[in-house]
Amino acid sequence: QVRIVESGGGLVQPGGSLRLSCEASGSIFSQYSMGWYRQGPGDERVMVAGISSTLSTTYTDAVKGRFTITRDNGKETVYLEMKDLKPEDTAVYYCNADLPPLYTDFPRGPTFGFWGQGTQVTVSA
Repeated sequence: QVRIVESGGGLVQPGGSLRLSCEASGSIFSQYSMGWYRQGPGDERVMVAGISSTLSTTYTDAVKGRFTITRDNGKETVYLEMKDLKPEDTAVYYCNADLPPLYTDFPRGPTFGFWGQGTQVTVSA
């Protein structure tokens, strides 16, 4: 069992920045593939950034060049640095911890792994 707690969301103006944090405890953090997902009203939950246990990263096209995912295994924490935020980035952001079959893989999707309660990000003038 993995306990996940997200923090760092809030209200920001277009063009602004936010840094989300996700603390995961209860298992061997370094073995997990970690992901940040987001879900807007009426939308499906989709992964915006993922980082494998080998530190490979992946991003959805909509956030490439603006978002950066990193992890600190010593602190059992994964971060999402978000820059040049746009109104369409508004959503609840969820952190996910997954153990894919291959340790080099990214998180498998919304029906796998452990989840936090989410943190709201609102981009508005």
